[in-house]
Amino acid sequence: MPRINKKSKGEKEMKITGFCPLIVTKDAESVMKTFEALGFERRHTKKDIEGGQNINYAMKDANGNRINIASSETVPQDLTGISMNVDNFQEAYDFLIARGFVNPRGDKVTDTSSSRATMLFAPSGFAITISEHLKDR
Repeated sequence: MPRINKKSKGEKEMKITGFCPLIVTKDAESVMKTFEALGFERRHTKKDIEGGQNINYAMKDANGNRINIASSETVPQDLTGISMNVDNFQEAYDFLIARGFVNPRGDKVTDTSSSRATMLFAPSGFAITISEHLKDR
């Protein structure tokens, strides 16, 4: 898998463990139906986000293509971006912030029972959600 930073000998390097498109929408069911018609299947649903206000869906087709769809009542219109899973959230966050990315919620991140995530915006405007899946929670 790709490495974000080169570390000195003996230090663990953070790696990207997943990478796919992300659609944030008020109408997740409609978007998912479109992708189901294209051959995608729902593979994972995560409901304990922001106190249950948001639900994220992971979809995959027979060729291994993936897409994440997130429901959100606060987006004024659909938002497309990138979903990137990493094995070290803080390192990825610091890496992107150092390159001019902005967290629109200040330094707030979303902690759930099994993950830590937040959306950042690049200086050019594209969105990227970084997420670390936590196995020890």
